[in-house]
Amino acid sequence: MNKASITPAWEGFRMANGIGLRAIELIPEDKLDARPIPGMRTPKELVCHFYQIIPDLTTAVAKGEATDSEPAEAKAAASIKTRDELVAWCKKNWAEAEKTFAGLTDAQIAGTVKTPWGHEFSGAGMLDILINEYWHHRGQLYCYLRALGVAPHSLYDFEHNAPEYQAGARATS
Repeated sequence: MNKASITPAWEGFRMANGIGLRAIELIPEDKLDARPIPGMRTPKELVCHFYQIIPDLTTAVAKGEATDSEPAEAKAAASIKTRDELVAWCKKNWAEAEKTFAGLTDAQIAGTVKTPWGHEFSGAGMLDILINEYWHHRGQLYCYLRALGVAPHSLYDFEHNAPEYQAGARATS
């Protein structure tokens, strides 16, 4: 596995991220800390979870080692007070991951990433985990939106993404 072989998956991830950001913008301002589904995270906690792993796991590929994202997720959730702050934080994390991805080498993608979960993965495997985890939690956010009475747009409405999340947009170094 090398950079050229993983780049199409990252391109698809970028487009999914554009839709995810638009879904976050649909969270009612007064429901960021609600519990629409008993026993589960609040919408803000959920978003902080799946947007913290974006730069964390991309950086893990670059460094060859993953760290626990939970402390950073909790810190972000505690500090974010508005939906606009949440969206801005998500965009910042995405931009950081894009920059890291742009700088990844074939050796890092083929290399081993140590994790605190008791398993090692290849860099490409870690990126695959990241993308799958993102899709999973983005779907969960759609359930939250529906539970909050919000009708989200299609999961595949790529054409209405901002230009930076369209097919062919490239990370800057």
